[in-house]
Amino acid sequence: MLDFSRLFLGATFAATLLMAMPSAAQQTPGPATSEGDFVVHNFQFRSGESLPELRLHYTTLGKPIRDAHGRTTNAVLILHGTGGTGHQFLQPQFAGVLFGPGQLLDATRYYIILPDGIGHGRSSKPSDGLHAHFPQYDYDDMVTAHYRLISEGLGVSHLRLVMGTSMGCMHSFVWGETYPDFMDALMPLACVPVQIAGRNRIWRKMIMDAIRDDPEWKGGEYKEEPKQALRTALDFLLMAGSAPIPMQKTLPTRDDADKYLDDFFRARLSSLDANDLLYQVNASRDYDPSQQLGKIKAPMMFVNSGDDFINPPELGIAQQEIKKVKNGKFVLIPASEFTHGHSTHTWAEFWKQYMAELLEESGH
Repeated sequence: MLDFSRLFLGATFAATLLMAMPSAAQQTPGPATSEGDFVVHNFQFRSGESLPELRLHYTTLGKPIRDAHGRTTNAVLILHGTGGTGHQFLQPQFAGVLFGPGQLLDATRYYIILPDGIGHGRSSKPSDGLHAHFPQYDYDDMVTAHYRLISEGLGVSHLRLVMGTSMGCMHSFVWGETYPDFMDALMPLACVPVQIAGRNRIWRKMIMDAIRDDPEWKGGEYKEEPKQALRTALDFLLMAGSAPIPMQKTLPTRDDADKYLDDFFRARLSSLDANDLLYQVNASRDYDPSQQLGKIKAPMMFVNSGDDFINPPELGIAQQEIKKVKNGKFVLIPASEFTHGHSTHTWAEFWKQYMAELLEESGH
């Protein structure tokens, strides 16, 4: 998916954290970060709408290195999922496994870029003031905006790696098709490269309908959040991001499960904005890279997990579509008591060996 990473890292993170204690290495402080904002003036959306100023927030680690021709050689772009931000990748289960000294994306060697997508985090979004008058952005708009941030705002002329989780996984496919010569490698995690349909579309539409049909939404001009709509949305997000095996293990009784659900809503309901969530889910409406997968040139390592409610492996979509990618490989991580459903994408221990293989294969 959607990653709804902030929400999924709430949905599965709280339950699975009980069974996945970080190692000593993961508990050490991470590398220093820098943050900034890049403003794109008069940004034109595919809908025909525009914004005089589109703000794109980003976090970086490390410093760019350029060759004798000025070409950036060490930049890594990591893209978050729906509802998330670039900061989610600073969690120990991700940064503690990848960004430290001697690790695969050692921040002393790589220039790591963690942007917030349009409608997310500290980038421009409906709740800033335009509410339901905010432009109806889609995934192509989000990728175009990030390209401008990377190339114009940060002066990066080439990417060593583009990777993303959930929505960021889908953006990785769009990046590979739209800017096929701009990266050395691609690593999409937790999505499929086809139009969102079937059960995946239905539960998303249920969320959008719950918001739009709530009388308290008031066409997006509510003074107080439409709580019933958000409660319904969180219901679906919790189930979509859940993993049955670890949740059964960590919530073995009725009372455990009931308490977890109550705590989940108590912790998250107040942090949601209905317009932001509606736009975030709706941005996937015209995603469908399936017809252009042959344009992707960079080596690709595509990874899904066996207990992903959103991208169930039994559909066989990922296995079929990867055949269209010239230099593509697909890996399915088996479900177990240690995986995290859809959110397995953010636990680097499960797939770091495949990243190592990709970096070696695409090295120069």
